[in-house]
Amino acid sequence: MKLTPPKMITFWIAIALGVLGLLAELGTLSILPIAAFWLLFIGFVLLVLALLVKGL
Repeated sequence: MKLTPPKMITFWIAIALGVLGLLAELGTLSILPIAAFWLLFIGFVLLVLALLVKGL
C-alpha cells in the first residue's frame, strides 16, 4: 500500500473538523446542528482518504 501526503488544505480542513468536534463534545460549542462524533468521524475519514488517494 502506497500512501501519499495530503494537500495542506485537506489536512487543515480535517484538523478544523476534529477541533470543532472536540469543542462540541466538551460543550464549548453547542451551536452546531451535527453531533460531535460525526464531526470527528468526517475529519478522520477525510484525512484517511487524503492519504490513500493521490492529489486529494
